[in-house]
Amino acid sequence: MAIRRILIANRGEIALRIMRTCRHLGIETVLAVSLADKDSVPARFADRVVCIGPAKSTDSYLRAETIVHAALAVGADAIHPGYGFLSERVQLARLCEDNHIIFIGPTAIQIEAVGDKLRARAQAEAAQVPVVPGGAINTLAEAQALAEIIGAPLLLKAVGGGGGRGMKRVDRLDELPAALELASAEAGAAFGDARVYLERFVAQGRHVEVQILGDGRGKVVHLGERDCSAQRRYQKLIEETPAPHLSDSLRHDLHNAAVRLSESLSYRGAGTVEFLVDVERQTFYFLEMNARIQVEHPVTEAVTGIDIVAQQIAIAAGNGLNLNQSDVHTQGWSIECRVNAEDPDRDFQPSPGLVRQVQWPAGPGIRVDTHIESGSKVSPYYDSLLAKIIVHASDRSAALALMQQALSHTHLQGITTNISFQQRLLSDPDFVAGGVDTLFITRLLSHTN
Repeated sequence: MAIRRILIANRGEIALRIMRTCRHLGIETVLAVSLADKDSVPARFADRVVCIGPAKSTDSYLRAETIVHAALAVGADAIHPGYGFLSERVQLARLCEDNHIIFIGPTAIQIEAVGDKLRARAQAEAAQVPVVPGGAINTLAEAQALAEIIGAPLLLKAVGGGGGRGMKRVDRLDELPAALELASAEAGAAFGDARVYLERFVAQGRHVEVQILGDGRGKVVHLGERDCSAQRRYQKLIEETPAPHLSDSLRHDLHNAAVRLSESLSYRGAGTVEFLVDVERQTFYFLEMNARIQVEHPVTEAVTGIDIVAQQIAIAAGNGLNLNQSDVHTQGWSIECRVNAEDPDRDFQPSPGLVRQVQWPAGPGIRVDTHIESGSKVSPYYDSLLAKIIVHASDRSAALALMQQALSHTHLQGITTNISFQQRLLSDPDFVAGGVDTLFITRLLSHTN
């Protein structure tokens, strides 16, 4: 089926990025916007705009029925959810299926299978993909019994979501009751699902994820891996591909595990299988599967030359997967830095406001995905992400130098950003050496304070 018109149910840089591919493909775009975004750069770039409600996400971008009604009203063939918001909500995918609208993403059943973290663990185990020792807990007594078996340190995690919400580290067993109560309350507030589960805390772990594409009929290819270990409070700041200092055998096993899990689901569209690499044991464990496009997808596009959004659209349209694994080749090294409206000197507090003037870097090997220009307003209602700066060079050292150059030519006036902090991370000897673990930024900040 030919897709002629897509309603984009998102905002900011990802909305604009999706629209650029649609324009290249000759597909008309309709952008669903809140009142806060009606004058945004993506709204001006779209072919048409439809307002779906007030600024608050719960009254606009998180209202699945409103978005489907808007798609029907404008005669859209498909809905692209981007990332965040409703991208992994079963309700939107199911409403699309019920109303004969193409959902550019996995099926509702597949979203259910990987959206519930306990079901995803079970699916991974069935596909013979290793998981972190742990399991479901329904009561404090069950949690304490499992904790005795696994041993401290432990990690409590939300069943129904991610992004660090509902996640609590437990260093001693006597901390478990209070941590369980706090994690459950946080998970319930963030996801409407108070369930949590318990896992062993891996003291020195790296966050490595594998990008996959599936045709929905059992064929899956991977596009290599990304290292996302440079993160603060489980929020990624820098991503790169390939992942530095992985053995060939470990890299190969990660790729195969991601494909095996995705094949077991007959997965449709773009997805990311996330793993925790245990540095001490030189092994890896399944963390979760993100059934959507990732924020950090541009680094994979840079080294493979594959437009992941275009692949999403083609697969959703029923055209299958026009790639075999032998068609996927990577070249060079790519790094992405997230530019956020946050103040690192004030515990990374959000910094909304008016961007009086902005200068983004440009030049060979530099890509900027952003929705911000001089005069843009950074709303307090949404995520603080302003832009993603992506560089691509022949090797890692060249990519690091190019990123430092790109950041030095990035200037925003009127709001506080994390650019200077990103420059600090990139120049840190441990990061330059490559292969940092997920506690790298925590250690760096503790030394500063």
